[in-house]
Amino acid sequence: MAANASRSSRRKGAMSRKRDKDGKSAKGFGAEILSKAEEKRDGDDIYSLPALYDLAFGYRNYEFEARFLIGAHKEHNAIDGLGPNSIIELAAGPARHSMTALKLRPTSAKSAVAIDISKEMAEYNADLVQENLGSELSGNFQYLIDDMRHFTLREEEEQFDTAWILLGSMSHLKSNDDVINCFRSARKALKTGGTLIVELPHPRETFTMVECTRDTWEVPVEGDAGEDALLTVIWGDDDDDFSPITQIRDFTVSMDLTDVKSGASIQKVQEKVPMRLFTAQEIDAISRCSGFEVAGMYGALDKDVDVHGEEAFRLVCVLRACE
Repeated sequence: MAANASRSSRRKGAMSRKRDKDGKSAKGFGAEILSKAEEKRDGDDIYSLPALYDLAFGYRNYEFEARFLIGAHKEHNAIDGLGPNSIIELAAGPARHSMTALKLRPTSAKSAVAIDISKEMAEYNADLVQENLGSELSGNFQYLIDDMRHFTLREEEEQFDTAWILLGSMSHLKSNDDVINCFRSARKALKTGGTLIVELPHPRETFTMVECTRDTWEVPVEGDAGEDALLTVIWGDDDDDFSPITQIRDFTVSMDLTDVKSGASIQKVQEKVPMRLFTAQEIDAISRCSGFEVAGMYGALDKDVDVHGEEAFRLVCVLRACE
């Protein structure tokens, strides 16, 4: 099965994607995702339906983005000026970025740990590890169920070269205390001079929020047996509430996987997800309170996209762990 994302939105939103260098959408992945679509239960949210979540973000070019993350660490770290040997991915979800970093050839990455608070995500990843890393690399990867704000590691502190918080996951930390606790936990895990790389919506999201607008995309899915499905994703809608005081928007999030021939819904979930929108100045100030300094900023997970430029659609901050 292949999945390719097509897009329809009034403006680039919190989950806007970047096209590949050749202008095509990044390919999604495989039949295993559709086969793992879960039956929704009362009380389920999008993060307890990991196969659907994984499919929704299958448009991401994980290889390209993992190479950027490794390169950004290499450029901005003060450990050895080399690529990272050890990676920790926080609020990792399916942990596609850290697993991909281990598979890259050539790659500096020798080991990776993923952390997420969702038990369902951890169970889903357990199936993915062998499929994606195989017996040769799966022993170099570990998935832990823990809170990104207060995670603890069995191993000694300051063991990791780089930490990643991607896909806007930090927006779930709605208070300064939560962000500072997360950053301080990351600092404890990192070597001095290591990097914390955070990907967030671009601050244009905050300063153009007078009227909330819909952000939507579709993921066509072709099954191995010839069956077709369509995943329609909405990440933010016109009538979402936004507070300019707290900078929290109650995002309408909807994922609807339907059979193309019959129009029947295979799986659907919709909920309101409160998420905080950050400014670059806030990231700088919170970093200083947490043992980091800002080493670089980009407008996407792409070294060629200037954070100040018109093409910028994400706020990617590379923070360096201080003494």
